[in-house]
Amino acid sequence: MDTMTLTKIAAGLLGAWLVLLLGKWAGEELYHAGLHGEPSYSIAVEGDAPAEEEVQVPFEELLASASVDDGAKVFRKCTACHKVEPGANATGPYLHGVVGRQIASAEGFEYSGSLAPQGDAWSPENLNGFLESPGDWAPGTTMGFAGLNKAQDRADVIAYLDSLDD
Repeated sequence: MDTMTLTKIAAGLLGAWLVLLLGKWAGEELYHAGLHGEPSYSIAVEGDAPAEEEVQVPFEELLASASVDDGAKVFRKCTACHKVEPGANATGPYLHGVVGRQIASAEGFEYSGSLAPQGDAWSPENLNGFLESPGDWAPGTTMGFAGLNKAQDRADVIAYLDSLDD
């Protein structure tokens, strides 16, 4: 490239930047958003009630009232990577009989190694923690799922998975 071409490219970039800055300045002058003096009137708000806190239902109660049918619907999110047939590994391990099974013990599946230190078995409590946020519960896990935010959805999925075991 010769010097004249470099000069033209630099002039084009600097010119575009100058136009942007001048446009910003003109916009701020035309649409000034600051207040000038005291407001002419104010609206008095009475009875500012604090927001009601959500009642936290213990997970055991949610699990006791969990719906297997609703869990099957929520589990559709998981079917991209997991199968429920025994021994049918996919991107993730098969989940038939996962409730109560030893952690990281699905036959024929290579785990990332971050699950084993988290516990002995997939209890409903361990599954709840993992399904809420896999990356937080087992740092370093290769599971790319963000998690299920609703506790009722997690309880329903766990009930569904528990119903699959013979």
